[in-house]
Amino acid sequence: MMPSMLDTDILSEFLRGNPKVISKVDEYLKEHGFINLSIITYYEILNGLLYKDAKKQLSKFEEFVALNKVIPLTQRMAKMAATIQADLRKKGTEIGHTDTLIAGIALTNELQLVTNNTSHFKRIKDLSISNWTK
Repeated sequence: MMPSMLDTDILSEFLRGNPKVISKVDEYLKEHGFINLSIITYYEILNGLLYKDAKKQLSKFEEFVALNKVIPLTQRMAKMAATIQADLRKKGTEIGHTDTLIAGIALTNELQLVTNNTSHFKRIKDLSISNWTK
């Protein structure tokens, strides 16, 4: 499997116990040893769990994060994301800022993005995507 980074929707499916996603995560871990997620995905999941006051799920999420790698947002990654967003805006096909930040992080780190939101991310040139829910 290619070095990859999980998008928020895939990580959510994993945390909810989706058997297909769990199987792919297990397979990936055997080869790579840890899961990559962006600081944006960390923020989105954390925000949702705090909003729901989901203490048990929050604890499970923090345990998962401690065992894996959260990729921070750097200036270089932000510049890549801004370039992507500007290009998509010019074409009239823009996606949300958080998605372009996630894409910028994946591209800068040469990681395939694992997402169920392929309709958004396929608009981004040179971004390798995979869907572990299929």
